[in-house]
Amino acid sequence: MDAEHIVTTVNGPVRGTPSSRSGKVTVYRGIPYAAAPFGEHRFAAPRPASSWEEVRDCFEFGAPPPQGTQLIGAAPWSPDTSLDCLVLNVWSAVEPDAKAPVLVWIHGGAYIVGSGSEATYEGSHLAAAGTVVVSLNYRLGFEGFGHVPGRPDNRGLLDQMAALRWVRDNIAAFGGDPDNVTIAGESAGAGSVVCLMASPEARGLFHRAIAHSVPGDMITTDTARSVSEAVAEAAGVPLEAEALAALAPEKILEATDVVLSGRGRSEEGVRTKAFTCYAPVVGGPELPEAPLAAIGRGQAREVDLLVGHNTEEYRLFTELGQQVEIDGEGALAITAGRLGLKEGAVRSYRAVYPDASLRELFNQIQGDALFCEYSVRFAETHAAAGGRAFFFRFAAQSLTMEGRLGACHAFDLPFAFGNLDSDLAVFLCDGEPDAGMHALSERMVQAWRDFAATGDPGWPAVRPEGTVVRVWDVEDTVREKDTSPLRALWADVDFAPR
Repeated sequence: MDAEHIVTTVNGPVRGTPSSRSGKVTVYRGIPYAAAPFGEHRFAAPRPASSWEEVRDCFEFGAPPPQGTQLIGAAPWSPDTSLDCLVLNVWSAVEPDAKAPVLVWIHGGAYIVGSGSEATYEGSHLAAAGTVVVSLNYRLGFEGFGHVPGRPDNRGLLDQMAALRWVRDNIAAFGGDPDNVTIAGESAGAGSVVCLMASPEARGLFHRAIAHSVPGDMITTDTARSVSEAVAEAAGVPLEAEALAALAPEKILEATDVVLSGRGRSEEGVRTKAFTCYAPVVGGPELPEAPLAAIGRGQAREVDLLVGHNTEEYRLFTELGQQVEIDGEGALAITAGRLGLKEGAVRSYRAVYPDASLRELFNQIQGDALFCEYSVRFAETHAAAGGRAFFFRFAAQSLTMEGRLGACHAFDLPFAFGNLDSDLAVFLCDGEPDAGMHALSERMVQAWRDFAATGDPGWPAVRPEGTVVRVWDVEDTVREKDTSPLRALWADVDFAPR
């Protein structure tokens, strides 16, 4: 790095620009880490990016991957958007010889939307704290996780691995230490993190892992094939690589919408509309077994883990648009049974939340099913296999919509990045965050920074005799044991790929 903010990468020199948030931070946007995954590369593993000789100005974020608008967090994408979407961004405030800890961010979005350029993920605050921050794009939806005969299933995960190899080969020039890399993600990004921990093809590419709100949703190769058959039928083509590759991305997005419109609503149980049909596929060479099983065997015991969830995860979805129809407590019991809970589970939830409506009970059960139980179990499984795991719950309450969102899914993100002036933070805080919220954010930024640097976020690790819980709130607490009264209900739910 020089006075003109020029860094030489393996592919060629790049020029960054000072961050508008911190003058001592330089940001490099839209650096290609792999070739555009279309044309002859459609549905293939990522290929190396082309090289260049002249200095490349990296002042603007690169194109997001193809995606629809089904969920909050979708990036602006249209058929006119460039398909050269396998790009990453780097924030650094250190000299080339600094060997600073590196944090690589993998965005969430149900594996169907999002990008590494979202304002919530702006890396200046973490970089100013002494961490070299990288965010990346990866293929989403059918492009990244759809089953295509003769092609790898988990192309989105392979993209992430390609980005991590780019970090290994280039990050020292930005002042980062390639031998001290932490991968981090939330929601689908956290699902990606645990899959990378379980993948034999990702071994050695990172050394620590942060996972917020880990979804326990993985699918088998048979399920992936079934989904792709439905998408191909909706698109009017056979399930063959050449026929699918001949379709424009927007046609596959349209076909996915058709498939989603017919999923999730049944005559019995809670009636909702599914918002994704894609997830990491278990059974191929890049993910031969489910992450919980692999971690339980000690697959990644050398990787320090920081993992946790929010206390009211699912409210984000039901309060901001997902239609939910519940015809009485019996319907909720049917849905609880489909999630793996035994008879009487709804009564147990009712005992803990006696004044809750059926909708509120559904939120708690669904949040536990999708994120909460899997996150804490992953921490405990990793620790039992000889790894070091630190567990947290985020409990700070959103004031928006008269407090109905609570500590909802994604509310933790602007706090961990230090971006309380982002649109997401201002919305969820119902205006300018107060001093207590700012102090919470400062503590979370420091915990991320300390964990990336040393593997210790500042509270005790999970122990055999009890799961220590750091509760993030305006006033933090540390609990020596996880005393959640409902965890026993989930003890026999195995979270096997569906």
